[in-house]
Amino acid sequence: MSLNLLKISLFIALVIATVFFMFLDFDIYKSIENIKSQYQNYLLFYQKNTFLTFFIFGLVYIIITSLSLPIAGGLTLIGGALFGFLNGLIIVSFSSSIGATLAFLMARFIAHDYVKNNYKSQLSKFYSGFQKEGVYYLFALRMTPLFPYFLVNNLSALMPMKIWTFYWVSQLGMLPATSLYVYAGTKLSEIKTMTDIMSPSLIILFIVIGVFPIFFKKLFKYLRHKE
Repeated sequence: MSLNLLKISLFIALVIATVFFMFLDFDIYKSIENIKSQYQNYLLFYQKNTFLTFFIFGLVYIIITSLSLPIAGGLTLIGGALFGFLNGLIIVSFSSSIGATLAFLMARFIAHDYVKNNYKSQLSKFYSGFQKEGVYYLFALRMTPLFPYFLVNNLSALMPMKIWTFYWVSQLGMLPATSLYVYAGTKLSEIKTMTDIMSPSLIILFIVIGVFPIFFKKLFKYLRHKE
C-alpha cells in the first residue's frame, strides 16, 4: 500500500468513526439537566466497578478528544462528579492531552506534506514565526477557550513543532480550564447551565494569562535591543 493510499484510508476511517460516534446518543453530554439525570446511573456503576470505570472513562475521553467531538465539557463534568477533584483532574488532564496529541499526529500524517509542498511560499513567514515562538503561540491558544479544540490541534500539526512539545504545552495550557470544569463537576447539583461555569469575565482572564508570556518575551526582547 502506497503512503498516499494509506493517508486516504486513514482519513476515510476517521470520517466513518466520527460519523458513527455522532450517531450515538451523545446529546446527553451537551445539557446540564441530561448529565444530572444520568449521573446516578454512572455513580452506581462506579461504586460497583471502580477501576473499570476509571479505565472506560479514560479510554472514551481519549477517543472523543482524538476525534474532536464537542462533548468534552460534559464528560469533564461527569469526571469531576464521579471521581472528585484531584482524581478527576488527573484522569481528564492526561486523557485530554493524549487525545489531543493523537489528533495532532493524525492531522500531521494526513495533511502536513501536502500543505508544505503546495503552500510553502504562502506559509513561509508563518512557519518561521511558529518555529521561534510556537510554544508561546500554542500556550496562548490553549488558554483561550474561544478557539475550537480541533482547530488548535490541526493547525499545530501543520507547523514545525515536536510531538513532546505539543503534548506538554497542551497539558499545561488546558489545565486551568480543565480544573475549572472538574471542580464544577464536584458541584454538579448547583450548576444550571454551561454558562455558569465559563463566564465572559473568566474567558477574558484566561486570554490575558495566555497572552502574558508572549507579551513579556516581546517586551524583554525590545528592552534588550534598546540597551
